[in-house]
Amino acid sequence: MPLDQNRTESGVEDLNDVQVFHSACPHDCPSTCALEVERLNPQTIGRVRGASANTYTSGVICAKVARYAERVHHPDRLTKPLRRVGAKGLGREAFEEISWDEALDIVAGKLKSAADLHGPETVWPYYYAGTMGLVQRDGINRLRHAMGYSRQHSTFCNTLADAGWLAGAGSKTGVDAREMVESDLIVIWGCNPVSTQVNVMTHATRARKTRNAKIVIIDPYETESAKQADIHLMPNPGTDGALACAVMHVLFRDGYADRAYLEKFTSGYVELEAHLKFRTPDWAEAITGIPADEIEAFAAFYGKTQRSYLRLGFGFTRSRNGAVQMFSASCLPAVTGAWQYPGGGALYSNGGIYGIDQTLIKGEDVMDTSTRLLDQSRIGPILTGDLRDLGDGPPVSALFIQNTNPMNVAPDLGKVREGFAREDLFVCVHEQFLTETAEMADIVLPATTFLEHDDMYVAGGHTHLQVTRAVIDPVGESRSNHWVLAELAKRLNTDHPGFAMSEWELMDDALQRSGYPDVQTCWEGHWEDRALSFEEAHFLEGFGHDDGKFHFMPDWSQIGGNHAGMPALPDHYDAIDARDDEHPFRLVTAPSRNYLNTSFTETATSQSREGRPEAQLHPDVCGELQLEAGDLVRIGNVQGSVVVHARPTPGLRRNTVIVESVWPNKAFVEGMGINVLISAEAGRPNGGAVFHDTAVWLRSA
Repeated sequence: MPLDQNRTESGVEDLNDVQVFHSACPHDCPSTCALEVERLNPQTIGRVRGASANTYTSGVICAKVARYAERVHHPDRLTKPLRRVGAKGLGREAFEEISWDEALDIVAGKLKSAADLHGPETVWPYYYAGTMGLVQRDGINRLRHAMGYSRQHSTFCNTLADAGWLAGAGSKTGVDAREMVESDLIVIWGCNPVSTQVNVMTHATRARKTRNAKIVIIDPYETESAKQADIHLMPNPGTDGALACAVMHVLFRDGYADRAYLEKFTSGYVELEAHLKFRTPDWAEAITGIPADEIEAFAAFYGKTQRSYLRLGFGFTRSRNGAVQMFSASCLPAVTGAWQYPGGGALYSNGGIYGIDQTLIKGEDVMDTSTRLLDQSRIGPILTGDLRDLGDGPPVSALFIQNTNPMNVAPDLGKVREGFAREDLFVCVHEQFLTETAEMADIVLPATTFLEHDDMYVAGGHTHLQVTRAVIDPVGESRSNHWVLAELAKRLNTDHPGFAMSEWELMDDALQRSGYPDVQTCWEGHWEDRALSFEEAHFLEGFGHDDGKFHFMPDWSQIGGNHAGMPALPDHYDAIDARDDEHPFRLVTAPSRNYLNTSFTETATSQSREGRPEAQLHPDVCGELQLEAGDLVRIGNVQGSVVVHARPTPGLRRNTVIVESVWPNKAFVEGMGINVLISAEAGRPNGGAVFHDTAVWLRSA
C-alpha cells in the first residue's frame, strides 16, 4: 500500500505527486529487504530504498536493488510470447512473436503429447529462486502434483547447509540478527555480506560502534567483508571442519568449555572431548593452511567472550563435505555455552519460524510421493539420459521452467548444454529476459517482476513475513507465474482449487490456515514480525531434537540416505575433490557484488562495475605461469576447461583460485561459463550442489 509519505518531486518537470509503496526484495538472499518504491505513474517506478521503519533492513539495501528501475524498464525485457523458428541458442532472431493463447495452447499440447507418449513423469517442471515469493515461486509444484509430473529435489542453495545445521541444533532457527548489537564478538563464517547480505554488516558494525565488538571473517580469500574485519582467518577451501575442531580442542584444553551447560543442554560431549584430543591447532594448520598461532589466538578470544555471535553462511557448505563443515562450526557455541547470553549463540537461518501452510499453493493435497524425484543440480546428467537419475522411468522429454536459468547456473554445464540441444526435448521458459536458457526454448513466455504482481515473502536472515501488492502494471504483455500456471491448468483439464484462486486468495488461505492475521491486515502492516522469545531463540527451552539437546553425535541417516562414511562427530571430512599433482589448485566460484546468480547480469551498471570474468590468482602463481594482469589463463579439469583473464591477487592462498559470479557463458572468451568445471556429484547426506569444491589445473592461454 502507499506509505504515508507521498510527496511532490522537486526539480522534475511535468511530474505529478510521486507515491511511495511498500514492497519486499524477491531475490535469492537471506535478507528479503523491506523496500520503499517510488511510483512515478502506473507504468513506471523511480527510486528504490530500504524501509527505514523495518528494524532489520533499517533503510539499507544493496546497490543493485537500489537501481532496480534499470532492470524493470530495461529495453531487453521480454514483452510478448515468442516461438522459436530458428536454431537453438541463436538469440532473438530465432524467434517470432505469437499471441498468449497460441503460446499456451502449444505448451499445453506439447506437455500432454509428451505425457501420452512416455507417461507423466517425462514432464519435469523446473524452477528455483529467481523469486522467493511463496506464491510465484512455489505454485509450479501445484501443477506438478496435480498432473503427476516428475518431482524436484531442490539442491542448488541450502540443502547441505540445512543438513549440517539440523544435525546439531535440530530446528532451523537461531538468534535474531538484530541481537548482534548486544554482541562483543561477531564471527561471520562462510559468507561475504558486504557483497551478498549487506544488512549483516549493518548490524555488526553497530555493535562495533556501541560495544567495541570485534568482527572476525572466515573465508578462503580477502573479500570486501574481510577487509573491514578485525581478524580474517583464511582456510583452504573445504577445510573449515578442521578449523572448527581445532578451536574446540583449545576450548576444552584451556578451560573455556562450559561443563554445566554441556551437561544440561548437549549430548555426546564426553565423546567429543576425547575425539578432539588430537585435533590440535598444529593438526589443523596442516589441513587448513591457517597458522596454528592464529587458531590458538582466535580460540582463546572466542572462549573468553560470552557474548560471541556466530553468523554462519552458505559458502563453506557448497562442498562434498559441506554438511559436516556446517555441523562442525555450529558446535562452537554449544561448547562454550554462548547460547545463554544476550548477543551470544549463532544464526544460520530463521527460516523455520514461520510455519506457513502452503497446501493449496503447492498442491500438497494431491502430491503422490511415489512419483520420481529428480535432483535439480543433476539436470545435465538427467537430460543426457543418466540411468542413475532416471532409474527405470522415462527420459525427460519436456521441461517447463520458471525462476531459474540452468544453462548458466547448473553444475556440469557441458552436459546441461548437450541436454538442451536435444531435438526431441520440448522446452518452455517463462522469463523476464531472453536468458541463455530461454534461447534454447521452443516457447518463451514474458514474466512479470516482483513489482508487477502480488506475493508474500519470508526470510532466513530476519523474522518478518511480508505481503506485497503490485506497484506498477505489467510491462508489455508479461504475466505472473501464477497466471500462467492457472491458464495451463485449464488447458490440461486439472481442477485443483488453487488454480481458480487469485494470488491474494491463496495468500489469505495460507495465512489463516497458519494462525496469522488475514492477508489484508498483513499487507496494511507491511510486515509481521515473528521473532522468537529470547528463550526460544537461544534454545534455553531445549534444542529441536526430541530430547531437547544439541547433538554432537548426529544421526545422519535421519537427514539423508547417502550417509555412508560420514563422521560420527565434528571433523574434517576428507570427501572433497582434493588437489593432486595434476590438479594442484582449488577453485571457488564465489558470488560477486553486482550480480546475484545471473540476475542483474543484463543491467549496464552492474556490467560496467563487474567488467569481465577474471581468475584471482596468487602473485607467485602468476609469476610461475608468466602471467601479467589481464593475460589469458586456462582453467581446467576432467570435465573441461574455460579461459578467463588473470588478476594477480595477494589476498588468498597460493593454491586457491577465485572466479567471482555466475557470468553468462557469452562473457567468457570461448563462450562456456565457469560451471563447466563444476561436478554434478551430490553432497552428502541429502544432496546439494558442490559449487566450491573443484580441483583444477592452470595453464597460460
